[in-house]
Amino acid sequence: MNYESRNLRTPTPSMQLPHTPVAPGATEVFPQHPDPPVQPPTFQVGKQKPRGSSAWICHCFMLPRAVSKGELLKLPWGQGLLPEDDADPDSGLDLEEFTQYLQEREQRLLLLFHSLDHNQDGHIDVSEIQQSFRALGISISLEQAERILHSIDRDGTMTIDWQEWRDHFLLHSLENVEDVLYFWKHSTVLDIGESLTVPDEFSEQEKLTGTWWRQLVAGAVAGAVSRTGTAPLDRLKVFMQVHASKTNRLNILGGLRSMVREGGVRSLWRGNGINVLKIAPESAIKFMAYEQIKRAIRGQQETLHVQERFVAGSLAGATAQTIIYPMEVLKTRLTLRRTGQYKGLLDCAWRILEQEGPRAFYRGYLPNVLGIIPYAGIDLAVYETLKNQWLQQYSHDSADPGILVLLACGTISSTCGQIASYPLALVRTRMQAQASVEGAPQLSMLGLLRHILSQEGVPGLYRGIAPNFMKVIPAVSISYVVYENMKQALGVTSR
Repeated sequence: MNYESRNLRTPTPSMQLPHTPVAPGATEVFPQHPDPPVQPPTFQVGKQKPRGSSAWICHCFMLPRAVSKGELLKLPWGQGLLPEDDADPDSGLDLEEFTQYLQEREQRLLLLFHSLDHNQDGHIDVSEIQQSFRALGISISLEQAERILHSIDRDGTMTIDWQEWRDHFLLHSLENVEDVLYFWKHSTVLDIGESLTVPDEFSEQEKLTGTWWRQLVAGAVAGAVSRTGTAPLDRLKVFMQVHASKTNRLNILGGLRSMVREGGVRSLWRGNGINVLKIAPESAIKFMAYEQIKRAIRGQQETLHVQERFVAGSLAGATAQTIIYPMEVLKTRLTLRRTGQYKGLLDCAWRILEQEGPRAFYRGYLPNVLGIIPYAGIDLAVYETLKNQWLQQYSHDSADPGILVLLACGTISSTCGQIASYPLALVRTRMQAQASVEGAPQLSMLGLLRHILSQEGVPGLYRGIAPNFMKVIPAVSISYVVYENMKQALGVTSR
C-alpha cells in the first residue's frame, strides 16, 4: 500500500501531531537535547514492550545506547529503521538516526490514518475498517472488523482516534496489510502460455523506484523459458484442437508420434519462436493500457475493488490482443505447418497476405476477445476466494502463506479460468487454421460452434485439453524458478 499517494492529505499546521508527555525521569527523544545522559538499560531486545499511551516514548529511553542496528532490526517494529544501503548494520544506533525514524514513521501513520478515515471526522469506525479491507480485495466480517478495532481502541468508544492509532502502531509492526498486498498480489509471473490474465498490480513505490520494469523483464524471461520448456505439449494441444475428431480417435501418444514421424523431434518446437516473441509487446501494451484504464476508473479512490480490477484487466487484455492478434494467427499457422511449407515467419506472413488478404490476420478475433471475460473473471474470483479463505483461517501470525500455497492458488484459479474459456479458445484456433486445413469448412464463430456440437457433441469443445492440463504444473514451476533468479540478477529483493 502506498502511503504517500496524491489522494492522501498532506499534514497542515492544524494537523500537527499531539505532544505526548515524557515519562517521569526520562529524556526527551526529539532533538532539543543532542546528547542526553544514558539511561539504565532496563529494556532488553526481544522482551515484551510495555503498553500505554506513552509506551512508544518509554521505549526510546529504555533502549540501551550500546544496542546494535542488527539487533534492533530483529524487533517487530525495527524493520524500516535503517536505510537499505546502510554499510554497517552491526554498528551502534545513534540518537539522530532513531529520531529520524520516529518522525518519518509518525508522518506515515498520519497519512494512513487520514486515508482510512473516509468521512474525515477524526475517528475510524468499524464500517471504515471493513470498507478499507474491501478496497484491497479482502472480505472481512463485522465480527473480525470489531476485533481489529478492539485491539486498538483503549477508551471503549468503539472508534479509533489519532492518538490511539499512533500509540498502537508507532512501535508495533504496521506490515500486516502491506504483507497481504505483497504476498497475495495476483501476479502473471505464473506463465502457463495463456494471454488472457489480468495484468500485474504495482504499488506507487515500485513505480517510483523502477522495480516495476525489472519485474516485467523478469516475468518476460520466465515466460520465454517456460513456454520453450513446454512447447511440445502446447503444439500437441493445438494439433489436437484442429485435427482430433470422433473418427480419427487422435490421443496424446498418437499425436506425438504423428508429429515426430512427419518432422522429427525438432518439429515439436514449431511455432515456439513467435510464441516467445509476442511476450514482450503484449506485456508492455497490456501494462500501459491497464494503468490508463485504472486511472480512468479509479478517480479519487486509492485502490480498485476486485470487480473494477476485472473490468480494467479485461479491457487492457482486449486492447493488447487487438494490437498483437496477427502474431496469434501466425503462431497457429507456424505451429501446424508441414515440413517445408513455409521458409520462416516472414514467408508465412507474406503468403497469408497474398493468398487470403489482410482480414485473414484477424480470423478468430471475436471468440478470442470474448474468451477474456470468463477467463479473467473466474481466475480472479477463484483466486480472491482462496486468498480470503486462507487469510481467515491461517493468517494468525503472518500474511505470508508460503510459496506452495501461492503456487497452488495461482494454478487452481488459472486452471478454472482455462476450463471456462476453453471452448472459445478451441473455436478461435480452428478459425485461425481453417484456411490452411484441406477440406475444413469455412465457418463463422456461431457456425463452427454448431458444427462441432452437431458432429462431436460437448466433448468436441474440449479437444486437446488433456495436454493443456499436463503443461500447467511444469509451466508454473519453470516460470517461478526463472522469475526468482531473474529478479535477483536484476537487483529486485524479495521479502
